[in-house]
Amino acid sequence: MTVTIDGRRMTSAKVVRVARSEKAGRFEKAGIEAKARAAVATARDYIDANWLNDQAPLMYAFNTGVGLFKEVRIPIANMAHYQDQTIRAHATGIGEPFAREIVRATMLLRANAFASAYSGATLPLMDRLVGFLNAGLHPVIPSKGSVGASGDLAPLAYLAGAIRGFEDVQVEYKGKVYPAPEAARRAGFEPEYKMGAKEASAIVNGSTVSLAIAALAQEDARRILKHADIALALTLEALRGELAAFDPRVHAARPHRGQARTARNLLRIAGDSKRCSEGARAILYPDEARDPSKPVPPRVQDVYSLRCAPQVHGPVFEALAYTDGILGVEMNSATDNPLMFANDDASYVSISGGHFHGAYVAQAMDLLAIAMTDLGAISERRLARLIDPVMSYGLPRNLLAGERGLNTGFATVQCSMSALVMENRGLATPGSVDSIPGKSNAEDHVSNSTWCARKARTVVENVEQIVAVEMLMAAQALSLVADRSKDYPIGKGSQAALEAIRAEIAPALDGDRWYHHEMQSILELARSGRILAAVETAVGGLE
Repeated sequence: MTVTIDGRRMTSAKVVRVARSEKAGRFEKAGIEAKARAAVATARDYIDANWLNDQAPLMYAFNTGVGLFKEVRIPIANMAHYQDQTIRAHATGIGEPFAREIVRATMLLRANAFASAYSGATLPLMDRLVGFLNAGLHPVIPSKGSVGASGDLAPLAYLAGAIRGFEDVQVEYKGKVYPAPEAARRAGFEPEYKMGAKEASAIVNGSTVSLAIAALAQEDARRILKHADIALALTLEALRGELAAFDPRVHAARPHRGQARTARNLLRIAGDSKRCSEGARAILYPDEARDPSKPVPPRVQDVYSLRCAPQVHGPVFEALAYTDGILGVEMNSATDNPLMFANDDASYVSISGGHFHGAYVAQAMDLLAIAMTDLGAISERRLARLIDPVMSYGLPRNLLAGERGLNTGFATVQCSMSALVMENRGLATPGSVDSIPGKSNAEDHVSNSTWCARKARTVVENVEQIVAVEMLMAAQALSLVADRSKDYPIGKGSQAALEAIRAEIAPALDGDRWYHHEMQSILELARSGRILAAVETAVGGLE
């Protein structure tokens, strides 16, 4: 199904569909809506007929230099060369190239910004941009060098250079990297495209790379949050915890939407559990240090990482709702400068503004990084409990299978997850509060949006691994005590998750395992959506 580019209805979910390939390696296509095509053509026809002459009033970027050269007229005779110079001057990126999915998301979102017909881009430029996207032509774009001020100038210059067909810009096509003209030729396009007035500026303006990273991170975070609820349920079952903390009456007394949602999800997954009961707690687990002849002490209430999970997962849900709103507006906005607007008499006016400034994206990504860091931290505290018999109520130390001493168990897995938590804490330090002037103080306040998005994406990736490992370790814990606890079945949602994990990753009850492989396997399984699908099928969906 083709994703429609119309400047109005783009979503993070649609971005993911175009940015990420299916199993077969195919990408979903994008197409420009007919109404948007007509609006873009009408606006550009006016530009060509009325503004592209040397007697036209000075209009920033249409017929002037940029930055501190805003008052210098560019003669029409030099306009094509000026587009090239604009691209070359801004191609100052450094660092490792962005992932292919970020490049594809950027291409889609830049085209969607043009579709609103405020930017003055031509239809041939839009068609070439979307054509490259659909053909799998992916510019090699350095990941560092943008401050998110006049847009993501440095990285977007490489996109512009690829569209233009510069020899010194690289483009990946069918797994190989070529100079841009050669890649275009191999894909059936003209090797070069001559840009008209303002087109180079239209591409490089706008914090679209920041937005592309943010859109992908947002969708991943939404999926991870559901997995965190599943991981919570599995760990609660493994620890034979209390369900009382998830009682709807408790959450009605402090009616935050997010925490009530988490509690409802937990009860859907594990609310029918018999493992979370006094009878199950009377079973003596392998490393439980208590006298079996004496009554089991009442649990009363659990530790914070279990009992307070709704109060920690909940704010993540509400943070995602906020960031989703911000990104939804950004994805359907014109973000370059200047913009052109139709008058009642069918003429147009050019107005300079600051929509390229990435503060909205920067602050939204800082919030996402903070919220997801806390989600990863509480998940790590839960999985840490699973390896300590004192905290796990007698589960085998380190979730060890096989011969003790010869085998070590999951202790170092927990250690690696704690390393990710510490990394996240540093990355969660807000970047949007930082600003450094640039370009001779012409840009005297910048957003730092690209770094904010990049670090938020890293945090999200780290949390995805932590949550996946919690599911893996909880599955191991439940497998180790399956026989002695068989009279107290776990909840149907927990059972569905456990079976989905076991189908792909058989718990190693002999102790011989390559932990890196299993950590990667559970991550890939989580990303595939099969665990979530199994649980949602069993319980009728999660919120």
